Amino acid sequence: MILSRLGKHQAKNVRGSVVGAIRLKSSSNEYDYQFIQKSRLPSNHFQKSLPRLPIPKLENTRERYLNAQKPLLGEGSDAFNATTKHVDDFVKGEGAKLQEQLIAEDKANKHTNYISGPWFDMYLKDRVPLPINYNPILVLVNDPKPGYNDQVIRATNMLISSLRILKSLRAGILAPEVFHLNPKKSDTDLFYTVTGLLPSSVSWYGAYLFKAFPLDMSQYGNLFNSTRVPCVGKDKIVKNDKANHMLVMRNGNFYVFDALDKNGNILPPSDLLACIDYIAKNASAASEFPIGVLTSENRDVWAKARQELEAQGNAEVLNIIDSSIFNLSLDDEAVGSNREKLLRSYLHSDGANRWFDKSFSLIIGKDGTAGINFEHSWGDGVAVLRYFTDMFKDSTNKPQVHPDTKSNFDAANHVRKLEFKLNDSIKKSIAEAKRKHAEISKSLAFDVLEMHNYGKKLCKKHGVSPDSIMQLGFQVGYHKLSGKNVATYESCSTAAFRHGRTETMRPCTMATQAVCNALNGSNQPSNAELLTMIKKCSEVHGNLTKDAAMGQGFDRHLFGLRRLAEQKGALPAIFSDPAYAAINHNILSTSTLSSDIVMAGAFGPVVKDGLGIGYSIMNDMLGAIVSSYPPNNNGAGFVSALKTAYENIFNVLETANKS
Repeated sequence: MILSRLGKHQAKNVRGSVVGAIRLKSSSNEYDYQFIQKSRLPSNHFQKSLPRLPIPKLENTRERYLNAQKPLLGEGSDAFNATTKHVDDFVKGEGAKLQEQLIAEDKANKHTNYISGPWFDMYLKDRVPLPINYNPILVLVNDPKPGYNDQVIRATNMLISSLRILKSLRAGILAPEVFHLNPKKSDTDLFYTVTGLLPSSVSWYGAYLFKAFPLDMSQYGNLFNSTRVPCVGKDKIVKNDKANHMLVMRNGNFYVFDALDKNGNILPPSDLLACIDYIAKNASAASEFPIGVLTSENRDVWAKARQELEAQGNAEVLNIIDSSIFNLSLDDEAVGSNREKLLRSYLHSDGANRWFDKSFSLIIGKDGTAGINFEHSWGDGVAVLRYFTDMFKDSTNKPQVHPDTKSNFDAANHVRKLEFKLNDSIKKSIAEAKRKHAEISKSLAFDVLEMHNYGKKLCKKHGVSPDSIMQLGFQVGYHKLSGKNVATYESCSTAAFRHGRTETMRPCTMATQAVCNALNGSNQPSNAELLTMIKKCSEVHGNLTKDAAMGQGFDRHLFGLRRLAEQKGALPAIFSDPAYAAINHNILSTSTLSSDIVMAGAFGPVVKDGLGIGYSIMNDMLGAIVSSYPPNNNGAGFVSALKTAYENIFNVLETANKS
């Protein structure tokens, strides 16, 4: 099943979805071990001329917000009328003043956008633990060549491909990310020639003439050598572009070695293989006091424990971890075909062999199963997916080490084990972190839906959006389970804008509510009528998606206005209205990413009584991985209702197809 999670809700986990990207062509087909590609255009060629994220008009946000509230509150209900009054009072009064202030701030910071800074702060100020709450996972399909799924061989090949991406990034020759509306017309030599001749300050406009849209590249800078460091009240992101060492974790122990030589060149493949092999074969027994589990703690608790660690003489060791290129976790367990074991291993594990603060950790099981767990404050799905895809394809298509590769490299003198100085207080903190992490992890449940013979083909045949059908299924399924419509989140990338992150798309609409009532009610309309209703859902969904991708949603706008109001110390009634709290309490948190290299993806619910839904729809298959915290919500019951929902929806499409 191909599933992933790159989206979360407005106030907590936000994972951007990729709107589409075609790689720019390299200047040469010659293989260069040091670089994964040598782009004809510099990595940041379009960055200066990217359009800025627009601030929506207050009147438009009013309309979009109220439209999203209608299916939740009931159009014409007392609750909806009260919310409408709060919104109208806001637009006519304090909202207009806050809008002027927001526009003024935006004009004074033309290097970024109005939401970027506050969005970083939102992430970094939240005190909840990172695993499950924030860090998502993506698990790769196996290498098609069985012998290359050996843990050490696969780890080495993936490390080398990662280093080739790192070197290309540092040299500024990793191809810019570009969305081509019609690749046959724009992904051409003429496109690269014309846009390459244009200065960076106007290059975006040249791309636009080809109907090609460059995407923001600012997040790529934090992909490597980056870590989120806990601080009381608000964390910080630290980065060291000069560091050339790798961090490898095994049995809760930490090992480092230089992956690049003194000239910045990637070590020979056999040397890197020797280092990984040495750690795999000579790693110490499981650490009695695994420091890594502290990164699963509440952020303030971890911040204070880290301060104590530094006071005990561990500052240098922590700095080595923070500045490492990335974390490679070699697990001592094979997950095999056990889906729940796989999801738990990569999403949370027991925390001992993880450093959840790193920008990302590449985790490779004993059987060679590989995936990443990534920290989310530094960026969204565009950069992560680009790395993940390029790394996988390069490591499988151009492996540098093989089952018969030998090495005489003296890894024992190149690999260093990091040692911590621990007092009784720190040991107690580790024990408490292990207990709490185990308790939270145990409370999480996974339920999986996989349905064959349903997919994009039938959707496209009837001119309905596959994504709208998936989202409609979630609405119908949850309505069947609970008898109500609830706040639903779908992530949409705004990477087409400078420093763009994400916008929320609200899939629960009056159109989906009508289908819920029809399919789950006693008086079901004809299939012809249902087909018309389903097509209406697709139309509405498509318009909402376009608005969100163009920065014309309402969630980020209200988030920015609320921040300004809080700074003034007077919160307008629109934000204290229970309806505002309810729509941001996302019971259904959803996101999708279809990729032929991704085996599975998962994330935790964003609220205790919610469901986390990673989903995918292929040509003839659809599926979802659903996480929940029983008994706060019923993931198993939802999956059962969801299956029925899709059977009913596709029955309408199939019946209409035959008529």
